[in-house]
Amino acid sequence: MATPDFILALREKIGHMPLWLTGVTAVVTRGHGPDLEVLLVTRADTGAVTPVTGIVDPGEHPATAAARETLEEAGVRARPVRMAGVGVTDPMTYPNGDRSQYIDLIFRLEYLDGDPWPADGENTAAGWHRLDALPEMTDEMRRRIETALAESPAAAFEFSEPWS
Repeated sequence: MATPDFILALREKIGHMPLWLTGVTAVVTRGHGPDLEVLLVTRADTGAVTPVTGIVDPGEHPATAAARETLEEAGVRARPVRMAGVGVTDPMTYPNGDRSQYIDLIFRLEYLDGDPWPADGENTAAGWHRLDALPEMTDEMRRRIETALAESPAAAFEFSEPWS
C-alpha cells in the first residue's frame, strides 16, 4: 500500500506543509539464542534494507499497526511482545515535495507463521537474517533492531537533552 488515504486527504488541505505522523518499526524475530533471526525487507523506493516500517492509521493501536504492517508488507503473521523504544526521525522531504516527520515507536514482534515475501509492492524482497550476518543497512536501522532486541523491560527513549 502506498500513501494511506487519510494522509492523501490531509495533503489536499495542507499541500506540502510539514506533517507530524506516528510511525512504527516492527522488528520481528524467529528462533532463539544463536539461531535468532530478524525479518528484513528491501524497500522498493530506496533499495534500503530495513525492518518493516509503517504508519499508524487514525484510531489504530500502534502495536496493532506493527502487526498489520508486517502482514501487509511481508506476508508474515507476528504477535507484538513489547514496545522497545520511542524516537523521532529527522524531517524528510519526499520526491513530490511532501514534508513529514515521524514519532517512531519500535516494537519487538514474535513470528507466528507465513513465508516472507514482498506482499504489497512496497518492497522488492523480504526474508529472515541471522544477527551475525545482517546485510548492509543504515546505523539508524541497526539501532532500531538493537533497541528491539535489548532485554530491558522498559522502553528506550532516543532524544537530545535540551536541559543539559
